[in-house]
Amino acid sequence: MKYENTLQFAKAQDKTDPLKKFRAKFLFPKHRGREVIYFTGNSLGLQPKTISQYLQQELNDWQRFGVEGHFHARNPWFSYHELLSKPLSKIVGAKPSEVVAMNQLTSNIHFLFVSFYCPTKDRYKIICEAKAFPSDQYAMESQVKFHGLNPNNAIIEVSPRAGEHVIRHEDILSAIEKNKNELALVFIGGVNYYSGQVFDMKSITEAGHRAGAMVGFDLAHAAGNIKLNLHDWDTDFACWCSYKYLNSFAGSVGGVFIHEKHHNKGLPMFAGWWGYNKERRFKMEKSFIPIPTAEAWQVSNAPILSMAAHKSSLDIFSESGMDTLISKSEKLTGYLEFIIQEINSQLRSHRLEVITPQERGCQLSIIAHGHGKNLFNQLIEMGVISDWREPNVIRVAPVPLYNSYEDVFRFGEILKKAL
Repeated sequence: MKYENTLQFAKAQDKTDPLKKFRAKFLFPKHRGREVIYFTGNSLGLQPKTISQYLQQELNDWQRFGVEGHFHARNPWFSYHELLSKPLSKIVGAKPSEVVAMNQLTSNIHFLFVSFYCPTKDRYKIICEAKAFPSDQYAMESQVKFHGLNPNNAIIEVSPRAGEHVIRHEDILSAIEKNKNELALVFIGGVNYYSGQVFDMKSITEAGHRAGAMVGFDLAHAAGNIKLNLHDWDTDFACWCSYKYLNSFAGSVGGVFIHEKHHNKGLPMFAGWWGYNKERRFKMEKSFIPIPTAEAWQVSNAPILSMAAHKSSLDIFSESGMDTLISKSEKLTGYLEFIIQEINSQLRSHRLEVITPQERGCQLSIIAHGHGKNLFNQLIEMGVISDWREPNVIRVAPVPLYNSYEDVFRFGEILKKAL
C-alpha cells in the first residue's frame, strides 16, 4: 500500500475498511467532549457495548433461579466455560478440546509449570527471553526455588546483542542447542511486551523438542493480536490473559492451551473438582479422574460474570475473524510507522526511534530521544492514551478491531504539535 500523510487518504481507507462497523461496537473514553485516540489496547482493551447486556443476563438468571442457574440459566453456569472454547480455539489455532478459559494468567503459569516443568538432576534449566514480563520472571524464579534450585543457574535469559533492542532468532536457537543436555523447558512470551517483537514460535518449538525439552508460551500480548497455530506448531502448552486485545475487562478470566498429546497421559497436576470427570463430578468420590481434555487442568468452577464479559468480546471476534483482523493490522500499523517516519524527516534532533521489528503485531514501541516521559504526558493532555514503559519507551498499539486510519493520522498531527 502506498501511504499518504493526509486526512483525505485516512478517510478513504476507513471508508473501504471491511472492519469499519466494529468500531461502533466499543465505548471510547472522552477527552474534552471528543473520543480519545485510544492506542493502549495492548494494556487494556476497550469495553464492548454489549458487555452490560451479557452481565445483566447472568444477574437476572441468578435472581430468577438462584442455585438452579447452574443448569437452568439461559447459559447454564455448570458448562459456561464450554461456550468459550470454540471461539478461543480459533483465536489461538487449536482444537476446542485443547483450550479452556480459567483462572488468571500468572495462576495459570504456575498450574502449567506443575505439569511441564519437572526438573531432574540432569535436566533442570529454563530458557526465556530477557526482559520478560515481570510476572513471568517472578513465576519462573519461584518455581525454580520450589524445586530447590538456584535461579541464577537454572534460568537462562537470551538478550539482545550490545547496541540492539530486539533478540535475534538465531540467538534463541543457539541457546537451546548450547544447553540441550540440561534443558527442561523453553518458556517465552510470544510477543515481547516491551519491544513488541513477535518470536518465531514454530521454530522455537521445533528446536526445543529436538533438545528434549518442553516448550510453552505466554501469549498475553499475542492472543487476539497475531496469527497463532498452536496445535500445528506442536506447542506443548500456552496461557494468556483476556483483558488486553481480547477486551474482557481488567483482571478477567485467563485461558490455557494444552496440546491434545498430553491429555490423559498422567502428567503431574494440581487437581480440583472442576477438572474431574463431568459424568461423575456430583458423586463426590475420592481419587481424581481427569476430564480427557484441557479442562482437566481446571481447579475451580467458572467465574460466571468474568466469563460473561469475556463472551461479549469473543462473540465479536467470531464475527470479525482473525484473518481479516490481521490483514488490517499489518496495514494500519504500517501506516502508523509511515507517519512516525514522516515526522522524523522534519526533525533536526531528538528523533523518534521505533525499536519494534517487522516481526510484530499492532504494537510499536518508540524511544523518544531527548523527550522522555514529558512527551508521553503531553500526549495524554492532548487526547492520546498510549502507554509508558521505563526507562524511555512509549508503546502505541492501533488495534484493528476498533482503531481507524483517521486515528493514526490524528495521532501524527498531535505528535507533531507535542514535539
